Formats: sequence, structure tokens, C-alpha cells
Amino acid sequence: MNRWLFGVLVLITTSLMGSSFAIGKIGLQYVSPLLLVGIRFTLAGVLMALFVVKRNHPRSLWVWLKIGTIGLFQTAGVMGCIFISLRTIAASESSILTFMNPLLVVIFGTIFMGARYRLVQWSGVILGFVGAFITLGFHLHFRSGTWLAFLSAVSWAIATLLVKNWGKQIDTWVLTAYQMLFGGVLLLVAGVTIEHPIFVVSGVSIAIELWLAIMASVVQFGVWFFLLQQGDAGKTSAFLFLAPFFGVISGWLLLGEAVTWEVLIGGVLIFLGIFLVNWPAQRPIQDAGEVSLE
Repeated sequence: MNRWLFGVLVLITTSLMGSSFAIGKIGLQYVSPLLLVGIRFTLAGVLMALFVVKRNHPRSLWVWLKIGTIGLFQTAGVMGCIFISLRTIAASESSILTFMNPLLVVIFGTIFMGARYRLVQWSGVILGFVGAFITLGFHLHFRSGTWLAFLSAVSWAIATLLVKNWGKQIDTWVLTAYQMLFGGVLLLVAGVTIEHPIFVVSGVSIAIELWLAIMASVVQFGVWFFLLQQGDAGKTSAFLFLAPFFGVISGWLLLGEAVTWEVLIGGVLIFLGIFLVNWPAQRPIQDAGEVSLE
């Protein structure tokens, strides 16, 4: 694949990924958090399900339960925590904490799945957590949004390990579509039951929902999985560090959020940590993707 085209597609998908935090925070002025993401991912899931209708679908109930479990963590858990966190913390802070998930993958993979990682990857984990501490202003008096943003990273890390182990037996596009639909329906149900649902119908609120559902979900996921199929998944995943960068920039441009030196320094350390975690090995080594949950 042409490197320039690859670079453009990387910028498109990571900018859509990162800017969704600021756009989502604007959407919270019109729609309650869980309802906002519930509509977003239910709509995106339906559109993607129509797109994959002719692809191979699972025939086993057990496989469908696996897809539902992934949707519980990847869509419902991650997005529910992110958008509720945006009520009390800045979009830039939420994006940085959420994208700590590659660092948590290393820790969880080691503890729960017997994975082995190299020194450079553990260095990345330590550097990433130092960066997170700096980003939060050198204190541990976290707000509720801080905990929720961190929980979104935890949920994403769990989903990553599940996808690594279960994803091989499921068509990638089918998995993406239905985990999104399942998680979206869960969020939609939660949005009309456990919170007071609010939806101020206007051109802005509808435009935000459509942008988040189509551009920041269907297009973003589609481009990302296309890139993963084109080259080495490990090297491609290293570009995820661009997403929180775009989260900080979009928060500054769209919301006027102040970019403090703690956020800048902490963000750089987190990005560097994620990059080291994704540093390719020179020889085969067991990782979380090679350990079966069966």
C-alpha cells in the first residue's frame, strides 16, 4: 500500500477517534450521556449490520454470546464511561486517560493470561503511568469523571484481550458490526431507564448524532480495520497514540479548553509509553494474543 495513502488514512481515523470526545461533549448540551451514545452506536450498528449481511455469520449461540460480551466491554463499557466522564472533566483529559488502554493490556495480559512481555514494553507501561500522574496534576484527589475515564481504559483493555483470543473465529466486519449494535442497545436501554433521558431536538443535536454514528463510528472503524488488514497489526496499532493528541487539540479548538503544561508533558509521556508497548519484537515472543481463553 502506498505510504502516503496509508499516512492519510491513519490521520483520518485517529482524528475522527480523538475529536469525538470534544464533539461528544458539545452533544451533552442537548442529549443525556447514555442516550447520546446509545443512539449513536445503535444507529452505527444497524448500518454496519446491513453492510455485512452477506458475510459469514456465526451459527453457534456460544459465538454470539462472545460477540455480546465483547460489545458489553468495547462499546457499552468504554463509551458509557467516557461520555459520563465528560460531565465533570475536560475532553482532553478523558481522551488521554482512555487511551491508556494499551498499557493496561500489558498488565492484564501478564496477570490473567500468562503473557510475557519484553523490558521495552514494561518501560512503556511505567512511563505511561507516570505520564497519567503528571496529567492529573501530581495529585490523587480524583473527580468522578477521572475514575470513569480510567474505567473506560480498563474496559477497553479487557475487550482487546477478548478480541485477540476470540476474534480469530469470527469475521472481523461481522464482529465489529454486532458488538457495536449489542453495546449500543445496552446503552440505549440504560439511557431511558437508569438516567433521566433528555434529547433537545435541533439541527445541532441531530447533526452531532449523525456525525458520531456515521463518521466517528462507521467510517472510523471501517478505515481502522482496513489499515489493520493492510500491514502489521502491531506497527499499525502504534499510531493509536495520535488519537489522544487529536483529543487535546479538538478540545482546545472546539471547546476552548486550556492546555496546561501538565497535560502536555503527561500526554507526551503517555504517547511515548504506548509507542514502546507497541514496539515490534525482533524475534517471536508469546503475547496476550497467543494465549487461549478456551
